[in-house]
Amino acid sequence: MEKEKKEKPSLSAPLYHLEEKKVSSVNLEPEIFGLKINPDLVYQVAMGQLANRRKPIAHTKDRSEVRGGGRKPWRQKGTGRARHGSIRSPLWKGGGVTFGPRKEKEYKKEIPKKMRKKALLMVLSAKAQKNFLIVLDSLRIEKPKTKSIKEIIDQLKEKIESFTGKSILIALPNPDKKIILSARNIPHLATLQAKDLNCLDLLSFKYLVLPEESIEVIKKTFLKK
Repeated sequence: MEKEKKEKPSLSAPLYHLEEKKVSSVNLEPEIFGLKINPDLVYQVAMGQLANRRKPIAHTKDRSEVRGGGRKPWRQKGTGRARHGSIRSPLWKGGGVTFGPRKEKEYKKEIPKKMRKKALLMVLSAKAQKNFLIVLDSLRIEKPKTKSIKEIIDQLKEKIESFTGKSILIALPNPDKKIILSARNIPHLATLQAKDLNCLDLLSFKYLVLPEESIEVIKKTFLKK
């Protein structure tokens, strides 16, 4: 007899309607929002992404880059002083630096695609399990105004007791210029397309706000067909 396949438990999350007071529910994909967290994997991917974003700025000049020192400071013998060939020597004040930081240094790390995807789904699962995931029926504004986004955040504060309104990432189903322009002046609030979600950006914000359409985008982008 063939073994019966175990059905994965269904997941759901509150679905908030901005224009109405009612709160319904939306089904969540267990393969995206129901995974067990592996902290070591998430840490490894997040550190790799931080390294890849790092831009080396500190740069010291070695003796070949320091200006001057084209001639010998004094003759080799007969002066009673130590012998020197150039004032660009690291022994001199204003000379080159030995073993100093260089901008040519590479900090980039290769992160396998499967690891990046797995870590992302784990962080999404953690957001859902800890009630840091907020799903909206829709997210639209008429004009690009910061006040419009603030009003939406205030509405969510009234509906959700645990929602503080600080450190929010909004994942949009498509690039909505009105929302992007309205949100950019609010501190600790950022917008990102759902297809561009990654582990590091999710960890940088406490709450993840998803319009219902964004869930479908995440399914198409990060789940195998």
